[in-house]
Amino acid sequence: MLLALAQWLAQDIRFFSVFNYITLRSVLAAMTALIISFLVGPAMIRKLTAYKIGQSVRSDGPQTHLVKAGTPTMGGALILTSIAITTLLWGDLRNRYVWVVLLTTLGFGVIGWVDDYRKVVHRNPKGLSAKAKMGWQSVIALAVGAYLWNIASLPAHTELIVPFFKYLVFPLSAFMFIMLTYFVVVGTSNAVNLTDGLDGLAIMPTILVSGALAIFAYVAGNAVFSKYLGIPYIPGAGELAIFCGAIAGAGLAFLWFNAYPAEVFMGDVGALALGAALGTVAVIVRQELVLFIMGGVFVVEAVSVMIQVVSFKLTGKRVFRMAPLHHHYELKGWKETQVVVRFWIITMLLVLLGLATLKLR
Repeated sequence: MLLALAQWLAQDIRFFSVFNYITLRSVLAAMTALIISFLVGPAMIRKLTAYKIGQSVRSDGPQTHLVKAGTPTMGGALILTSIAITTLLWGDLRNRYVWVVLLTTLGFGVIGWVDDYRKVVHRNPKGLSAKAKMGWQSVIALAVGAYLWNIASLPAHTELIVPFFKYLVFPLSAFMFIMLTYFVVVGTSNAVNLTDGLDGLAIMPTILVSGALAIFAYVAGNAVFSKYLGIPYIPGAGELAIFCGAIAGAGLAFLWFNAYPAEVFMGDVGALALGAALGTVAVIVRQELVLFIMGGVFVVEAVSVMIQVVSFKLTGKRVFRMAPLHHHYELKGWKETQVVVRFWIITMLLVLLGLATLKLR
């Protein structure tokens, strides 16, 4: 909306033409989302506390987590509200990619909200059934994959790019592309959700990965930079940098309240939505494998759960003291803040490795 206003004013006042620059609007988006979250956050936490929308804690988990019981949850609604408002303000609303990522994010947010609401308000520990949750996630992800395949204007827009190799790409059929989109979006969504088990653990890696994806989106949407770096040129993809900036800004503000000891948790409403957002952006800019690298912490957390379940069903033994992996290290004696900060450091290194694929190929 503000972009349209600025473009109209620029016809008479040249200064307003600066708002056509994606880099400027990305920075403004991050600042806007951060300010909105800072302003709304305290009031939201008070409301959640007043309505007794508190987090339940696993009885078999680390004993240090018992003090977290009752901490307000569903704070992810604050993140999504900030992202949505900011994207509508600074994004180009004529751009179809903006609407794809925004609607996908909000769609997964609704699924998470229903799950959280049933858990904390209806006191149903199971929340939304696993079948229903996966079913609705699948519907959205498959629809996204089908839509992106139909609007692809060049073969390069649907090829699988292998990082670090300049000419190693794999053409994908419609079925393969849609299924890849499905696994990336749904997989990333649930991986972020599994990671969200300690104060600040999931949100900081989300911020870092979204910042890196903003760079990939900007490069993919720029004909000169994409040609120089050997990345497919995807007209309009640059606008996703504004969306990623909004994630980073809203995430930083949320971290203020979510840092140890957390005043609020994001809940499934935030974790599922943010994971889906990262996955969708990665698919659009053709960096699915780079997302796998940069989001290595999310991947390892999800894989640890899979290994634990399979091992216990086949052998009756557990590989880890507790899954997801962050609980394993807690039970080994690491303090919560140690686990969180060390996982942050690992994510920083992985994000740098992912960014290195821009040139190292």
